[in-house]
Amino acid sequence: MRIVMVAPAFPQTSETFLFQKAAGLMERGHSVTVVCQRSDAAQWERYRGHPAQEALRGAVRVAAPARPRWLAAMHAPKAALRAMERPQVAARYFRAGLRGWRDLYLDAEILAAKPDIVHFEFGATAAGRMHIGERLGCKVVVSFRGFDLNFAGLDDPHFYDEVWAKADGIHCLGQDLWRRAQRRGCPADKLHALIPPAIDAEFFQRKKERIPETAGTRERPLRLLSVGRLEWKKGYEFALEAVKRVKDAGMALEYRIVGDGSYYEAVAFARHQLGLEQEVELCGAMDREGVREQLEWADIFVHAAVSEGFCNAVLEAQAMETPVVCSDADGLPENVVDGVTGYVTPRRRPREMAERILALAADAELRLAMGRAGRERVAREFRLEDQIRRFEEFYGRVAGR
Repeated sequence: MRIVMVAPAFPQTSETFLFQKAAGLMERGHSVTVVCQRSDAAQWERYRGHPAQEALRGAVRVAAPARPRWLAAMHAPKAALRAMERPQVAARYFRAGLRGWRDLYLDAEILAAKPDIVHFEFGATAAGRMHIGERLGCKVVVSFRGFDLNFAGLDDPHFYDEVWAKADGIHCLGQDLWRRAQRRGCPADKLHALIPPAIDAEFFQRKKERIPETAGTRERPLRLLSVGRLEWKKGYEFALEAVKRVKDAGMALEYRIVGDGSYYEAVAFARHQLGLEQEVELCGAMDREGVREQLEWADIFVHAAVSEGFCNAVLEAQAMETPVVCSDADGLPENVVDGVTGYVTPRRRPREMAERILALAADAELRLAMGRAGRERVAREFRLEDQIRRFEEFYGRVAGR
């Protein structure tokens, strides 16, 4: 099939799942085009060495900008040329008047790809663009990954009405998001698929076997790690408060936070306010090799999110045999098996999170057992090849094949 994936930016270090999905579909023989608003050279550098990097770089098309108007005017001739590669389709846009001309300008790269399936990878980007299926004569799939259902358009009860009515298929990461989609108006009988994230378990595996060792002493501090964008919904202030409680319990520790984002100053201030400058290191964003090294270093992965669709970083931690202490935000209880691959605690409750961290810190054998269970579960239930196969099957159902 000819598949167009639509995303705000590509690639993104924090959205490795899209890179892996596109690469997997290409490996399976599908024609994949990624249409985005931004594709930054710095982000591509973080995928250097990935076997699919060059092929995917050639598959990316940056759509014409909508603003500012002067820049849009400069891009208009190029967009018009792309659109005229399919004049009969372009004519359907022209018949819609001025709005149709605007839509054609924004859709030109999608139109030129001649898709069988257009997949909006985030629900919020599909709002207002559901004309694509009819005008291009293709099927449209929309993914919901967390933010789009939890926050986007909450002030408008009809924000997704057109998506529910015109999308040919809805994809959610898990049961929690599917229930949320129905609360936002999606019919229960809508064609849909629940396909969780998947990771490259061959890449995310330990190089050295873990050994049981005492942690939390001055000679061997407890090693805590978080990986994720620095955003309010990741709950870093609650993780830091939990770490402060662990320190106050007499535990020597090191806590590394990998990621960047708009919440950097707030996280840095919380670190200072809690007196954790010596224990907490803000490492910035890292490529996947860097993340793997940090996961190999860590004793426990901490994720205190207040809202989370599913979280690939938590899957990567389990694949690296690192037990997880996380909140119960949204899809996280579907990701971590409480008491088996880690602990799930109530969100915004740093005391309970600290208690679970201390329990793992005191029991090296338990850390090893949970780490092994996490690795086994990821290898069994979250394999990339299985995810790609399930998307193929879903696309086939959507296309009526």
